[in-house]
Amino acid sequence: MGVLNATPDSFFDGGRWLGDEALLHVDELIAGGAGIIDVGGESTRPGAADISASEQIERIAPVLNHLAKHHQVLVTVDTTNSNVAEFALSHGAAAINDVSCLADPQLARVTAQHSAGLILMHSRGNMSQMSGFSQLPEGAYDDVVADVKREWCASRSIAVAAGLSTQDIAFDPGIGFWKSARHSFELLQRMGEFCELDAPIVIGASRKSFLTLIGESPPEQRLGGSIAACLYAAEHGVHVVRVHDVQATRQALDLSRALQEPIGSLQSCSEPRTTAC
Repeated sequence: MGVLNATPDSFFDGGRWLGDEALLHVDELIAGGAGIIDVGGESTRPGAADISASEQIERIAPVLNHLAKHHQVLVTVDTTNSNVAEFALSHGAAAINDVSCLADPQLARVTAQHSAGLILMHSRGNMSQMSGFSQLPEGAYDDVVADVKREWCASRSIAVAAGLSTQDIAFDPGIGFWKSARHSFELLQRMGEFCELDAPIVIGASRKSFLTLIGESPPEQRLGGSIAACLYAAEHGVHVVRVHDVQATRQALDLSRALQEPIGSLQSCSEPRTTAC
């Protein structure tokens, strides 16, 4: 899943992909191997201000139109606003990526009305209220995996009551969202334990602050850690990795898979190569 933040203030790429640059970047993400494009018009970094539905729609509308005209790719829209969700699902999006853990049940009702999918990400509050990156007391969770499971399942039940089928709801543990760096690290390390939820698993570890547990670095210098996190996730039951760096991550995943195949089954460099999304 390639990330397209049509925002001026996202933590890593805020301001890079606005206007025509956003459309060009979508083309690059797909050319690099993205099977899903996740479009967002509102930053979810700690301390980010809430953005109105109209402003989110103004930011994402050109990208959705471009995708509908020029690409056959699965599109999700990152929003917690039911009005934005209504617009997105009416303009080509196949699913909503909700980073609030269904703070507004109307979001599920809108998604159900469009027979669309919902990526339900665990979080305990609005990120505008979080003081900083990975700034949460270590004792905020008794057992971060067990607590995330329980709280997420409660939100899934609300979504089902709103009309969604469990088959249409994907799980995201919410790396970095109301988590300390160690909480996020443990969620990734114990990712296999989430398979019992019987839901597709999506994870967004790309460029996030928990990666600094292995050494301080700004987001621009976290590509290696981001790829390592994606490889580990893919080996432990994750179905979709949400990333900023599609081409590099795709290459790493393809090589990792190839290394597990018999030598005789590999295509030569001169043969055309196809990959599954």
